[in-house]
Amino acid sequence: MSARSQKIPLVDLKAQYLALKPELDAAIARVLDRASFILGPEVEAFEASFGAYCGGVQAIGVANGTDATGMALRAVGVVAGDEVITVSHTFIATIEGISELGAKPVFVDVHNETLLMDVSKVEAAITSRTKAILPVHLDPILALAEKHGLKVVEDACQAHGAEYKGRRAGSMGDAATFSFYPGKNLGAYGDAGAITTRHSEIAKWLKSLRNHGRATKYTHDFEGRNSRMDALQGAVLNVKLPHLDHWNGKRREVASRYDAALAGLPNLQRIAIAPGCTPVYHLYVVRVPNRDKVLATLINEGIEAGIHYPVPLHLQAACDYLGISAGALPVSERAASEILSLPIFPELCEKDQDRIIDVMCNELLSNV
Repeated sequence: MSARSQKIPLVDLKAQYLALKPELDAAIARVLDRASFILGPEVEAFEASFGAYCGGVQAIGVANGTDATGMALRAVGVVAGDEVITVSHTFIATIEGISELGAKPVFVDVHNETLLMDVSKVEAAITSRTKAILPVHLDPILALAEKHGLKVVEDACQAHGAEYKGRRAGSMGDAATFSFYPGKNLGAYGDAGAITTRHSEIAKWLKSLRNHGRATKYTHDFEGRNSRMDALQGAVLNVKLPHLDHWNGKRREVASRYDAALAGLPNLQRIAIAPGCTPVYHLYVVRVPNRDKVLATLINEGIEAGIHYPVPLHLQAACDYLGISAGALPVSERAASEILSLPIFPELCEKDQDRIIDVMCNELLSNV
């Protein structure tokens, strides 16, 4: 079999399942035997464990990461007419939670080196209608938010286990949102999400919100929504959570090998790690000016690479109502044309890493 026919995936979920198959199968069987499929003891156990993992906060399991964002913003007081500052260089779920409340996303550009929110641009974007800042993820903006009396909701949907100055993602803002989409560092076997908060009153309210505003089975304090985590997802996440730190460590090892091998290549810029941050490399992203050609070469060689994300939100049809023209966020726009995500997952062997590195080096050096 040729090297090209042996495809290297962007992420290998089957390898992870096979490594944990006995534990996962037993956990799923427990839920089936109990025949209790919504919330329940599996979800409660995960909420307790994940809250502790994130630094002693409270965790509320919900249906998905998109719901988590809208619910967290609602919990910190965002209402129709408010503004929420965030970035355009992200997945659309970040702003869906803003718009569903009737609030307006206000975009600031990202930093050219880290591709995280450029903190120097935030203060100028604050108006009398600004209620919250939604960073993706996470920048040293807590002092700035406190100065202006704003809430901070961490979009930590790709940051499971990441740290900033020794504090875990999910423990720093007024609330934080997580997605457990299957491909995430901590992934369920379907859609699932969570909100974390250090405020007990917010946690209590969110548990009611996710369950139709319920006080008891058929009494409701307010109109809520249906965003309950399934017990099967709670069971899967309970099995996986104890392995997360090890998996994140393996991702850092892969990233370190990439860093060493790709450093100094012409026309390649690696994404800088912001000071004080311990990343978990949900993605390994580089920037190349001839991105589409490099991507085509990788795919032709059987290497699944990706683009996260090819079109900034402010230039998408879904955001036409904001009236933001091309050129308004130059760093985000340029990055979208250059970014390339290389395969990274804990089970990625060194042989496959070397093959990816060889293709990248050959492609970039051939164009010098």
